[in-house]
Amino acid sequence: MLKKTLLALAFTGIAVAAFAQQSGIKRTPLQKIDFPDGYTTVTAIAEVPAGGAAGRHTHPGIETGYVLEGELDLLVDGQPDKRLKAGDSYQIPAGAVHDAKTNGDKPLKVLGIYVVDKTKPLASPAP
Repeated sequence: MLKKTLLALAFTGIAVAAFAQQSGIKRTPLQKIDFPDGYTTVTAIAEVPAGGAAGRHTHPGIETGYVLEGELDLLVDGQPDKRLKAGDSYQIPAGAVHDAKTNGDKPLKVLGIYVVDKTKPLASPAP
C-alpha cells in the first residue's frame, strides 16, 4: 500500500502539479510519513537534466534539501537568487514561489524533504 501511495504522490503531487511544464525530470519517492500531526513528511530524489528547470511552484509547507550532484540556481520570490553546488543545502519557506534551474552542462540531483499540510497537494504551479 505504501508503494502505491508513493507512486501516486510522485505522479500527481510533484509531476503533474509542479513540474508539468518540464519533461525529462526523474523523481524517486523514498518515503512518506504522516508526521507531525496534521502534516505529511515526504522525502524524494529529483534529477533534472542539464538545461532543465522545475518550473515555478509552491508547497503548502516547508521544503529543505541537499544537492547531491550538479549545480543549480535556486530562485525564490522575495530573496536573492542562490547558486548551489553538490554538498550545499537549502530551505524554502512554506508557500514561497520558487524554481530550480540547472546551471552548467551537467544534470542536477537533489534530495528534497517536504513537511506539508496533509489536506493539500504536495505542490501547486505558480505564475
